[in-house]
Amino acid sequence: MRLKPNEVQAIKAAAREAFGEDVVVRLFGSRVRDDLRGGDIDLLVEVDAGLATETLADRFRDRLFERIDEQKVDVVFAPRSSEWSAFARMVAPQAVALP
Repeated sequence: MRLKPNEVQAIKAAAREAFGEDVVVRLFGSRVRDDLRGGDIDLLVEVDAGLATETLADRFRDRLFERIDEQKVDVVFAPRSSEWSAFARMVAPQAVALP
């Protein structure tokens, strides 16, 4: 996983602030692979269905960028008790929960 410890902690803290204490955040995409370089931060965010909104995703990014340097962060929702998008279902098997 190519995230620094402070980035992991910042992501988890910002996610709790934006989505609540029971949010689950998983990393997917190129940052999961140690043999690659660069890339944006792709996050699969599991929340209650009512919290899967772009407004809260923007709040999450704002809170995150108060803690780390601004960069490209993609948020894909995995809403609980609701059907996931085809894309969320496709990336879920490779997604890794943040430690």
